[in-house]
Amino acid sequence: MTQAPLPTLDDMRVAVIGLGYVGLPLAFEFGKKRPTIGFDLNADRVAELQAGVDSTSELDDLGAARHLRCTTDLAELADCNVYIVAVPTPIDSHRQPNLGPLLAASRTVGEVISRGDIVIFESTVYPGATEEDCLPLVEDVSGLTLNTDFYAGYSPERINPGDKARPLPKIIKVTSGSTPEAGRAIDALYSTIITAGTHLAPTIRVAEASKVIENTQRDVNIALINELSIIFSHLGIDTTAVLDAATTKWNFHRYTPGLVGGHCIGVDPYYLIDKSISAGHIPDVIRMAREINDGMAQHAVSLLVKAMIRAQARLHGGRALILGVTFKPNCADIRNTKVIDMVGELESYGLQVDIHDPWADAQQVQAEYGVDLLDVLPDKSVYDAVVLAVPHDEFVHQGAGRLRALLADKGVLFDMKAVFGPDESDLRL
Repeated sequence: MTQAPLPTLDDMRVAVIGLGYVGLPLAFEFGKKRPTIGFDLNADRVAELQAGVDSTSELDDLGAARHLRCTTDLAELADCNVYIVAVPTPIDSHRQPNLGPLLAASRTVGEVISRGDIVIFESTVYPGATEEDCLPLVEDVSGLTLNTDFYAGYSPERINPGDKARPLPKIIKVTSGSTPEAGRAIDALYSTIITAGTHLAPTIRVAEASKVIENTQRDVNIALINELSIIFSHLGIDTTAVLDAATTKWNFHRYTPGLVGGHCIGVDPYYLIDKSISAGHIPDVIRMAREINDGMAQHAVSLLVKAMIRAQARLHGGRALILGVTFKPNCADIRNTKVIDMVGELESYGLQVDIHDPWADAQQVQAEYGVDLLDVLPDKSVYDAVVLAVPHDEFVHQGAGRLRALLADKGVLFDMKAVFGPDESDLRL
């Protein structure tokens, strides 16, 4: 059989599968330019988008994408010829890659893809996952043959939730294709929405690897600073003061200690670890970085409990308030938040824990973690510990004085990210 022709750029009709933090901005930008279908299995999510509401708070004017239609009906994707998969790639309870959503999406593509079409994967994976795990499923379900009947590519997402200064069009896009021609076609498609420019990688595996090491590098760098903060806590040295001094050297790169959650830095390195071990190499540096960062919630609580004992604050039967539950400031994303780990640790010492976060969706937090959020901050001094875990602007702008006003006698204010001066709180990482 002769090789199927690729669709021309003008004739590309896009379907985006998965309308979360990655998929929706893609569908939105393509929907400004060309016919685009956004597909998601979550009927509530699709209904809110059809009503012009984005609960992730990433997009404000959904109506600007006048060519975009969102649906839960798979049949509506049949007229598309470019399928972009943007579904989560989480880890399981054993910290092993969970390809379930990605493989299910690959089967979905297989049900609708036709001869001459293109499928592009954006989900973060280990090198080889697209060609070894996903595309064989597309072939099996569709009955089509890769690079004869249809084509494929990989273009790793680089969305930074909550970052209004770097929306999708302003972030350079890495692209790749299953053939040189497919790569050029895919690169041309993304070039229509990415003003920052694109980088066409030589292979799909190179593009996959480039993404997973971006977050792994950050994870390792943060782990170094977290370990240094642990060392300095044993030595009685203020980590922030050390970083202030070290940053005066031109080639010192500043990172700050803290919890490492979210769906990228706290997850992606496990994909590379798993693939590396299967290839015969144990990546000790990456593995230890993950161990250090995953242990920071326990370390933070240990520091807090010691500070409370020194201050003679009430511990067993006391009350603690955690400010912030999202995985980073000024963002509604609660995926893989390590604040929840702190809750469990604090409760193990007999503390009653309250959480307040003006950014997080209370129903979503309850459904995901079984935790209820306070609607508003109390006016009384009732807490034996107040932990500024996620420094949303709403908390920082109120000042340390407002947070200290929540403390009972001998209570401890823990400014985990050192956003206030050293004399304004009782403890910092």
